Amino acid sequence: MKATIAVLPGDGIGPEVTAEGVKALQAVAHKFGHDFEFREGIIGGCSIDKMGTALPAETSALCQAADAVLLGAVGGPKWDDPNASVRPEQGLFAIRKEMGLFANLRPVTCHPKLANASTLRPEVLKGVDLLVVRELTGGLYFGEKKRGADSASDLLAYSGDEIRRVVRRAAEFARGRRKKLTSVDKANVLETSRLWRRVTEEVVRKEFPDVALEHILVDSCAMYLVRRPASFDVIVTENMFGDILTDEASVLAGSMGLLPSASLGVGKRGLYEPIHGSAPDIAGKGIANPFATILSAAMLLRHSLDLEAEAVAIEKAVYAVIDHGILPTDVAPAGSKPATTIEAGQAVVAAL
Repeated sequence: MKATIAVLPGDGIGPEVTAEGVKALQAVAHKFGHDFEFREGIIGGCSIDKMGTALPAETSALCQAADAVLLGAVGGPKWDDPNASVRPEQGLFAIRKEMGLFANLRPVTCHPKLANASTLRPEVLKGVDLLVVRELTGGLYFGEKKRGADSASDLLAYSGDEIRRVVRRAAEFARGRRKKLTSVDKANVLETSRLWRRVTEEVVRKEFPDVALEHILVDSCAMYLVRRPASFDVIVTENMFGDILTDEASVLAGSMGLLPSASLGVGKRGLYEPIHGSAPDIAGKGIANPFATILSAAMLLRHSLDLEAEAVAIEKAVYAVIDHGILPTDVAPAGSKPATTIEAGQAVVAAL
């Protein structure tokens, strides 16, 4: 198979972990006889420094022409002025919008070897295997924004169509898993959540009668994620709720450095990235965990290229490396010698 993959390393540890994701994809191409062409672009803070914008037209065109996009991370203290007119995250929001990527998939599992890396008790983590589907191009992050001398506002708005398309995606995934869908909202307070709940109910009852649907308020969901996380199968929610809840869910896995994500739209093209940020405090030290990026590469193979066996091969390789105790700093047991970013990535390639 021939495929073009756009690579956007970004800022901070982005280039370090993305390099290991590319190596894993190259190993898969060699092992399974594929031809992957990698084309690099800039985004985020490094793009602001070089081009004056967080998303140059060249990068946007590169992503639109590619079969899939692998991204590292954006941002850092250098560009952290809240009053700045151009900020790194604007590039990320813009590329998602331009590519029509409205559904963000964040799977969360807990590897038995890493149970002690979490702050939760091992018995709470037993059997955790959930998928959060976050609406990605609407809500507060994209609503009209105003700020005066002593007041500010962000508009939270959703249309029925925006809700329908992401709920359908989530229900499709639930149908292929354990057939349970949890919709998270704040319908006791927000009008947008009342619309969300009504539309979700209509979509699931009419189009997915085999999927069990439950509605949970976002504050309750935050509590249940750390009290009974194994009870969840697929969670679907709006943009900001999903952003916060998935960062909370990273505690289940033990570290943000373990969790991948996929951003999908109507077609096959998607954007794949670890859920963690640019971690400027450890950038350049060679200690960042590359597993989330490598697992994001596996999602790229599965969702954009329809290469299921290849995706499973990467996932099994990562889990084998974890089983062998080759662990980066964020999840290495106290007193052990942690693996560097390159060592962890090389171990995955060797396992492949």
